[in-house]
Amino acid sequence: MDLLLAFITLILILGSAQGQGNLAVGFYSRTCPNAERIVASVVQEAVRADPRKAAMLLRLHFHDCFVQGCDGSILIEGNDQTEMHADGHQGLGGFEVIEKAKAQLEATCRGVVSCADIVAMAARDSVALSNGPFYQVPTGRRDGRLSNKSFAAQMPEVNEPVQSFKAKFFQKGLSQKDLVVLSAAHTIGTTACFFMPHRLYEFPVFSSDPTINPAFLPELKKICPEHGDINTRLAMDHGSELTFDDNIFRNIRDGFAVLESDAKLYTDPITRAIIDSYLMDFVFKPSFAKDFAESMVKMGRIDVKTGSQGEIRRICKSFN
Repeated sequence: MDLLLAFITLILILGSAQGQGNLAVGFYSRTCPNAERIVASVVQEAVRADPRKAAMLLRLHFHDCFVQGCDGSILIEGNDQTEMHADGHQGLGGFEVIEKAKAQLEATCRGVVSCADIVAMAARDSVALSNGPFYQVPTGRRDGRLSNKSFAAQMPEVNEPVQSFKAKFFQKGLSQKDLVVLSAAHTIGTTACFFMPHRLYEFPVFSSDPTINPAFLPELKKICPEHGDINTRLAMDHGSELTFDDNIFRNIRDGFAVLESDAKLYTDPITRAIIDSYLMDFVFKPSFAKDFAESMVKMGRIDVKTGSQGEIRRICKSFN
């Protein structure tokens, strides 16, 4: 049996509905006991076929939770006014993986497992498949009935000040440590040159962001030339885009951060100290893997709908 599916089996054996507010680990243990195994199997197949899917599914969970809470609203296709069409959501992927998992779950236990829970489980499984931590996902979310791109107006933007990021995370009940740890999800995946012109060519006074290591700047400009193809993609964690690790913190410290938002974390004394704590050459330094798992669980509880709220969609891309 594959390691990820073995972990899922162990969780189901031990687990047993430990409460997380209105969510619980093992929520589907009676109503759909194979739910987590089914999601894990679909995600594993997708990531094996295309390792980039792991980062897409992880990012999908973040973008879902930060707009109206973790309610699957990011998945609605509808027209060009739905949430997935917001500027801050451009480049998202992995929707078809969620839909495939949903179809298999509907065939096994119809009308039981929400799309919002599938997104949360798929993000966890993607992290585990990328050499990251496996953690228990409290489930029991229900799917929202609203999806409008105007709701995404307050999504964090890559060129915002650190204080703005802190405020937006605080509004969601997340700490400065959560900001640093969840930003480190950029340890896997790519971004588009669409997000790079300000940092490379339009920075006040210096033209290019002075926090970029001089040895790294020519490489970034070669990949994303001025007035070049904005759809060209580059790794967010220089040299380690497919492996979940703490290399992202070294890159931020050493001036090799790709995204401006990541680099800015090292310009603030509090977030810089948090980053440095994970890079200490010390036996008792904090565990990035453990802290990331805790922050993901915390994020996954943002404004969830439970009980009789919302609905359980039959397909994830459309309201019932």
